[in-house]
This record gives sequence, structure tokens and C-alpha cells, in this order.
Amino acid sequence: MYNLLITAAQLQALQAQGTPLAVLDCSFDLMKPELADGIFVSERIAAALPAHLDKDLSTHAPGQAVNGGRHPLPQREAVAQWLGSLGIHNGMQIVVYDRNNSAYCGRLWWMLEWLGHDAVAVLDGGLQAWKNAGGALASGPFDSSAASADLSSVPSPSSAAAPARFVLHPPLRQLVLTEAVSAQLGRPEQTIVDARAAARYRGEVEPLDPVAGHIPGALNRPYTDNFSADGRFKSPEQLQAEWTQVLAGRPASSVVHHCGSGVTAVPNLLAMELAGFGPTALYAGSWSEWCTTPGLPCARS
Repeated sequence: MYNLLITAAQLQALQAQGTPLAVLDCSFDLMKPELADGIFVSERIAAALPAHLDKDLSTHAPGQAVNGGRHPLPQREAVAQWLGSLGIHNGMQIVVYDRNNSAYCGRLWWMLEWLGHDAVAVLDGGLQAWKNAGGALASGPFDSSAASADLSSVPSPSSAAAPARFVLHPPLRQLVLTEAVSAQLGRPEQTIVDARAAARYRGEVEPLDPVAGHIPGALNRPYTDNFSADGRFKSPEQLQAEWTQVLAGRPASSVVHHCGSGVTAVPNLLAMELAGFGPTALYAGSWSEWCTTPGLPCARS
């Protein structure tokens, strides 16, 4: 089982072994979300399924969101239903990837852990690493009925005729809501880490949200700092050294990650786990919810 990262070679080996497997393409463009479908159609890993940040990994339906902000999480039950509609069940190893330094596929990795599914891993290096390894590619429109039939025919380890049903289990990662972050603000029990670029953190620019700045007391660790030039995560040793410097003696267990809308914070969370610090919490509402919640303080520096 892979539950953090998987290499292109390891994924190819799973395919060759006939391991029950689902691969999901989470590629996206935050500044041009209308391009996401076209990105998937143009080129993807063969047999990959689409996972659209706005349509599948977020919800804007009244009463259906778990939190606020620009990309509210759907209810766990709704996510499980969507996975089942794709033919994905609990007996599968799930692999998620994008072509954006894991900026978007990390969201689905975290959501699956939140659903209680630990057999989910990020393809290290994304689509480019897959292409460099000679992995099979596909293009063209997505046929949901064919994909569902193909996946649902793959047996699970416990049943040769497993239904295309995804069952919820207790969460394996912690979700923190605005009320809890606000209640612990300024206390040593909570260390807020902001994954946005330094200029956004300081409030010098703000291209997406109505208020510039950051949560008072938050540390800044841009999520892009976790990657090497080839788009792969840095080594565990390097990540441990860098995150130790970021935390500056604060306990790793106190960390709550956030970004603009709870998406690009996940590479920070992943990096800490790769570095050996263990699971940490995600504030999914992030800055976009915080800065629009009346009465909450905002800082600039």
C-alpha cells in the first residue's frame, strides 16, 4: 500500500501486477478554471479519471458545504457517492496526480484520507515524471460510463464481485474549522502555517480574495518550497531540516495548515509527513473564509 507518495515506476509496477487501482487527474488552473476540462482532454495518463477542483472536489450548493471560502469541501457522503459513481471502491489503491507541483492533487489525497481511505498516494513529479518514465498516455473526451464499467470490473482483495461503492470510515486526517482556529488564536497549542506566496502573506498583493494580509501570528511557508526543480518533493532529510527551521521549536503537533482556499496548503501537510513529523491539521476554509468572516482580525507585514 502507498499512502504518501508513489513514483512513476512503482505505479507502472502496480499496473503490471493487476493491482486494483484508480488513477485520478486533478490538473487545474486556479486563474483560468475554465481550462481544466481541456487540460484533461489534451493529455493524461492512460485510463486516468478526471477530478475537477470546482466540480468534484468542492461544492457551492446551498447547505452542502462543510466550510466556507472559495473551495468549500463537500460533505463526506457526497464525496463517497462521487467516487462510487466512477467505479471506485475501498479495495483499490488510489493514485492522484496533476501537472502543477501537486498543488491540486494533494487536495484529493487529503479528502480520501479524510474519508478514512489510507491507500491513496500522490504521483511524485506528476504527469511529467510519468512521461519521462515512458508511461502510457491518452487524450480525448472522457467517457464516464466506460470508465465506471472498467473500474468496477476490477476485483477487490476481499471479493471477486465488489460493487462500485465507496464506504466511509473514520477520518485519518484532521479538519479544523474557523471557529476552532479563532478560539485558539495566539495560544501555543496552535501554530498556523500559511502556504501562500510571501507577497500574498505579507499583504502586498491579493489576486483572489477581497482582503490582503494573513491570519495574525501565522508563519509563512510557501508550498512551492517543498519541491525540487523537477517537480518532485525534496528528500525527507531536506524537508525535515527546512521544516525544523520553520517551526523554530514549536511542536509539530500544534500545526494547522492553510492557504487561500484549502487547496495548496496540502503539499505543506504532505511535506511534514514525508519529513517524519506525522499528520497535522488542515484549516480548509483558509484565508478566503477567514478574511470574509466578520470580526476576525487580519494582519499585514
